[in-house]
Amino acid sequence: MGIQGLDKIFHPKSVAVVGASERTPIGFALMANLINGKFKGDVYPVNRKQKTIWGLPACRSILDLKSPVDLAVIATPLSSVPEIIQDCASAGVSGAIIISAGGKETGEKGQATENAIKDAVGESGLRIIGPNSLGVISVGSRLNASFGRQMPLPGKMAFVSQSGAICTSVIDLSVKNEIGLSYLISVGSMLDVDFGDVIDFLGGEPDVSSIVMYIESLNRFRNFMSAARSVSRIKPIIALKAGRKGAGAKAALSHTGALAGDNAVYDAAFKRAGIVRVKTFEELFDCTALIAKQPRPKGPSLAIITNAGGPGVMATDVLCDYGAEPAELSLKTIGKLDEILPSHWSRSNPIDMLGDASPDIFRKVVRVCLDAVEINGLLIILSPQALDDPTDVAATIAGILPGKTFPVFTALIGGTNMERGRELLKRSGIPTFDTPERAVRAFMDLYEYSRNIEMLQEIPSRFPRKLEFDHIKAGAIIQDALESENRSLTEVESKTLLSAYGIPVNTVEIALNVEDAVQKAAKIGYPIAMKILSRDIGHKTDARGVILNLKDDTDVREAYGKIMASVHQFDPAAVLEGVTVQSMISEGIELIMGAKKDRDFGPVIAFGMGGIMAEVLDDRAIALPPLNRLLARRLMEGTKVFCLLRGHRGQPPVNLEILEEILVRLAQLVTDFSEIDELDINPLIVTQDRALAVNARVILSPSSVQPPHHLVISPYPNEHEARISVNGLKNLLIRPIRPEDAPLLEALFESLSPRSIYTRFFTPLKRMDHRMLARFTQIDYDREIALVAISESDAEEKILGVARVILERNLRQAEFSVVVTDRWQGRGISAELLKRCISIARERKVENIYGMVLAENTQMLKLGRKLGFDIKKVWKAPLFELSLSL
Repeated sequence: MGIQGLDKIFHPKSVAVVGASERTPIGFALMANLINGKFKGDVYPVNRKQKTIWGLPACRSILDLKSPVDLAVIATPLSSVPEIIQDCASAGVSGAIIISAGGKETGEKGQATENAIKDAVGESGLRIIGPNSLGVISVGSRLNASFGRQMPLPGKMAFVSQSGAICTSVIDLSVKNEIGLSYLISVGSMLDVDFGDVIDFLGGEPDVSSIVMYIESLNRFRNFMSAARSVSRIKPIIALKAGRKGAGAKAALSHTGALAGDNAVYDAAFKRAGIVRVKTFEELFDCTALIAKQPRPKGPSLAIITNAGGPGVMATDVLCDYGAEPAELSLKTIGKLDEILPSHWSRSNPIDMLGDASPDIFRKVVRVCLDAVEINGLLIILSPQALDDPTDVAATIAGILPGKTFPVFTALIGGTNMERGRELLKRSGIPTFDTPERAVRAFMDLYEYSRNIEMLQEIPSRFPRKLEFDHIKAGAIIQDALESENRSLTEVESKTLLSAYGIPVNTVEIALNVEDAVQKAAKIGYPIAMKILSRDIGHKTDARGVILNLKDDTDVREAYGKIMASVHQFDPAAVLEGVTVQSMISEGIELIMGAKKDRDFGPVIAFGMGGIMAEVLDDRAIALPPLNRLLARRLMEGTKVFCLLRGHRGQPPVNLEILEEILVRLAQLVTDFSEIDELDINPLIVTQDRALAVNARVILSPSSVQPPHHLVISPYPNEHEARISVNGLKNLLIRPIRPEDAPLLEALFESLSPRSIYTRFFTPLKRMDHRMLARFTQIDYDREIALVAISESDAEEKILGVARVILERNLRQAEFSVVVTDRWQGRGISAELLKRCISIARERKVENIYGMVLAENTQMLKLGRKLGFDIKKVWKAPLFELSLSL
């Protein structure tokens, strides 16, 4: 549902507390927090038995209130909540927080009660947080609609949690560490409002600069991913996902299933969404402290200043655990430090100043590091020593750090002697940790966020040719198998399916008996490989159903007999259809590629070291489709085998573009067919100039979800492609914009006259920088409609125009824009693009489209009238507002 109604929950003008009390603990705490917290609006206690509560007149029911209510906070037994919610819906209440527990987590009876609550909401539009919620705190509105004990300090961090106990702990820790909050939201069981909705809401709140989440489970995964991908580009999102070692991580039927456990899928999903995932509550708070107070690092180059060697080594070890190294100090920086430090200082990073370093030495060394261009972050470690008071060192450091451009943080190691120094640094806004390991870990989490954002904004390159797929042939293979109730495709069927999507496979012949095998082997040419052909044998090597490097007819006859005997002994009930005879490929690197349908996130793509050791070595990376060249390359880079693929110790590099293309084709296959449960290519053998899938297996099942709705990330919408004719152009391609279109979009911008640029952007923009190009081409197809008009008449494609409709946070209103290169203005391209965008918006149930147009843009005003827009002059401005009700 998006954020409709959430503003009335977090910024209400009036609150009714149903179950308010001066006796029961929760009803008492809710009233106390609202009144003592000095909530700015009206508070109405609702209680069937008491006439006054906290000096305020109490009503028996929401329906008895004479004034409208924005928010109802319900703290009564859950069995009574459906009736209360029905009253709220009838009274026009916008939002409700259900504190009551006992919902679906208790079993069928609780689930039935939650269903009754949903039924009571009906079509009213009432939004619900909970059940089983601690409540919410909105610091800016002085709203403490929770039964937590205290109000947090004001700040710009929002905390969202499924656990009420975690919420109260976070408040205590935030006060102790002087970290301010703007919102604290306990989502509870998420009957209605969930993490995706809250992320959407917080993404548009000006008093939120970062979002921190404790997650036990998710729902509406596509909505969550869409919201997170949108918001993480502008605000860091940090998440602690509990249950990393759940039973769902058990191996599945295929190698791919074994390599893609639940926890790894969450890692891949969070990374794709730009979320920083932490593993412990301690790390969550450490990362939060750094993000709340420090700028993002531009790189992982950390400088470590220490007055003791051991802690510096500890910090370096943690950096190495993350695959990073301490910043390499330049000769210029070392020269400056030589002038300050004794001759026997470390002359490297960590910068060991030795135990007698005075506050003045600390100050001078820190200043040198702040000016060093090779440094992306600075950790200052202070260990107890007898010569100087650590508080003096802390005071000296705090006095020189304002205006820093990269993260600077401290580790004060020790007990009571360090407390005053820690407090002083906290008050100065400088994060401080009690161990070097915690400090470095928090820095690397902050760097991971920066890297995630950079990756989200990277522009992928195009393949040199358009990728073609035989959707009809692939669909026929899948449909025939399902109609025959064959859930597992044979190797031959699997390879035929892969071939339909352009994935290269080796030549395979089916042999039904030994003499047939001899003839097929002679036809292919020796040496050959022979494998069992049976739907009942998932992993052929486990059944000794594979024999390689057969060199003549005698080898083939012997191998046939051995395979049949071994497989029969392995599974006497298996139906053996014969064998496959294949050309022997003895050179190359063995890889595994595959896909597994995760129950929550849909298809997951796996890549790694292949062969019989795939699961033992566990060298793999996973990603969510859809993929492009850049995402495919990032997937490969997440494995150890990638070093071999690039060339290592005399091993020539392989053609990585071939592997990128195969991964993109594989991702498209599982995008187009939701019936694919699992798909294995193991091994895929790759050499310098080619790659072949030499073994493949596909497992199918009927699917009630039509593609691409089984994906959690909206793929490129092929259905909106069309070829049209307009004045002077007979074959104009209209299609959605792609990330790879950034160079074409830049060329369109450069073709615009200054006047066209001004009428589109309302400013004399000189160029489109990288961030703008990424923003305009890397869109979420669920949230934005952007169509381009492509001319293919020249040697290269050209974008002649682009129109877009951008949905607002409520997903009901949207803003439009359109621009066409000057040469083709007035030829009907703008009208065609905008009409198609409006049609798509109408399909998505957008209610209203609007846009601001300069008074001098007469062509756009004329087009608006032609398309039925309502046009109104903006008061005291040379602007017109165009709006269209859908």
